[in-house]
Amino acid sequence: MKSIVKSFTYNEFDDFTELPENEQKLVGLSREMTKSAYSPYSGFRVGAVVLLEDGTTIKGNNQENVAYPSGLCAERVAVFSASALHPGKKIKKIAISAYSNTKSIEKPVSPCGSCRQVLIEYEKKQKTPVKIILAGEKGKVLVIDSVADLLPLHFTNIDL
Repeated sequence: MKSIVKSFTYNEFDDFTELPENEQKLVGLSREMTKSAYSPYSGFRVGAVVLLEDGTTIKGNNQENVAYPSGLCAERVAVFSASALHPGKKIKKIAISAYSNTKSIEKPVSPCGSCRQVLIEYEKKQKTPVKIILAGEKGKVLVIDSVADLLPLHFTNIDL
């Protein structure tokens, strides 16, 4: 038997204003997208903005449904829209922000397992990393260089 340790490095910023200007803009847009999320059941609103290789931004937010599994997370709304509207263009970055109707979100919120799986699919498909920028409504921001860092034992088409 071998014990194997997997770890990754990420950058933590005390505030989004410490980010480069283009990433500040993405966080700002993702925070803006939380305002129009459809979340009447959870009150937990998530906004996501994808930056494509040509500078195009695609926005998304979570869309709930009374039949919970029928809803969709902000990350998947943005990534699927990017793929449908701009096929073949690589995703460079995705900024994700969260807001709650019941409490202040002062720390970054990480993508759920389904969103991680979708993100790794696109990262592997395009053969280049997708940078992830995670934020709450204020406070610290995390920047992760690759989806593979969030999902180290990922499942891809190679496994089929």
